[in-house]
Amino acid sequence: MAKITLVGGKLAEEGNEFVFIGPLPECSECRIKNVCFNLEPGRSYRITSLREKTNKCSIFEGNKVRAVEIEKIDDFFILEQSIKLQEGATLGINSRKCDHISCENIEVCNNMWRKNVRKIKIESIVEKVDCPKGYSLSKVKAEIL
Repeated sequence: MAKITLVGGKLAEEGNEFVFIGPLPECSECRIKNVCFNLEPGRSYRITSLREKTNKCSIFEGNKVRAVEIEKIDDFFILEQSIKLQEGATLGINSRKCDHISCENIEVCNNMWRKNVRKIKIESIVEKVDCPKGYSLSKVKAEIL
C-alpha cells in the first residue's frame, strides 16, 4: 500500500527527495493536517508518483499542496572519523556548527533538517568526505533510533 502525503505544489516532482522536519505550528487548525504530518520527523523520503489532487495551503509558494506517493529512503549523516565510527555502533549526534556556507555538505554536517534526531546506529561507512575546513569526516548510512 502506497504512503501518501502532501507537499508544496512546486516541489511535487517524481524523484524529489526530502527530509520531513515535523509539523509547523501554523498548520494546527488545518482540516487536512493529518495527511501532511503522517511522516516521521528527521526521516528521508522520495516522491515516487504524483496524484491529481491539490488543496489550498497558505504555507507554500503557489498557495497549494499536491498529494504524492512516497517511500522511505536511506538516511545519511556526516560524522567525524574516530574509533567509535564503525558498523553497528550506536552514537549520539550533534550539529558540527560549521559556518563554511559554500560547502555542499553544510546542511548534512549541521543536521539542519534533523533537529529531533539524537541517536543513530551506523549501518555502513560509505565514503570519506572532503572537508574544506580540514576535518576528518565520513559519510555514513545509518538507522535513526
